[in-house]
Amino acid sequence: MTAPALLLDDVSHTFGGRAALDHLTLTVLPGRVTALIGLNGAGKTTALRALTGRLRPTQGSARILGHEPDGMPADVARRFGHVVDTPLVYPELTVTENLRCAARLHGLARRAAGAAAAAVGRTGLDPWRHTRAGALSMGNRQRLGIAGATLHRPAALILDEPTSALDPQGVVLVRELVRGLADDGAAVLVSSHHLDEVARVADEIVVLHGGRDVGRLEPGGTDLEQRFFAMVLDADTRTADARTTGTRSLP
Repeated sequence: MTAPALLLDDVSHTFGGRAALDHLTLTVLPGRVTALIGLNGAGKTTALRALTGRLRPTQGSARILGHEPDGMPADVARRFGHVVDTPLVYPELTVTENLRCAARLHGLARRAAGAAAAAVGRTGLDPWRHTRAGALSMGNRQRLGIAGATLHRPAALILDEPTSALDPQGVVLVRELVRGLADDGAAVLVSSHHLDEVARVADEIVVLHGGRDVGRLEPGGTDLEQRFFAMVLDADTRTADARTTGTRSLP
């Protein structure tokens, strides 16, 4: 049986007494794109922050390529890429300089120039390759962050709302990049609230609501949005019923 490359195991987390994640278990296998979908406040970014080691959950554990995120050996960390919250770019450096730094951090020091040039081409950043990152538009900063997180062809990749600031061309480029990495064997976890977009790239769609996994959606079909809202409504109904009867609602 193939081991998951990305794993959240029975993770719960609270902020000020409010449950942001509620016993969430999530696995992403190599060669698969899993989309994490939910309304604003569903817990998507909290889940990704727990998985990348940006917060320590109240309960449960996370694993990236078999290791805890805050204790990955260097050789394992070099096989991982992520963009969570905001893209990691140095505003005083140019696009090319940022990508050469990213290449070195991911163990590609001898091939930094070539890796940076290839990443510029894949993400459509060639017209801005000599532009300082601080002068880029929001969409191009997002492209740059994704380019830096993927130029080493990671075995595991996490992207938080990767197309939120992109124009149509950028959306297509990121879609092709994500799908290409998965086809080469990478495990990819993407969070979004854009159902129509993730349906074009995902192998499975996990619906997160109230910090809980409330079900799966098949990516195909013309009624995807309708099925999503029906699933959310059903989860809310079961939660309300559980409160009335004093029991815990089932996922």
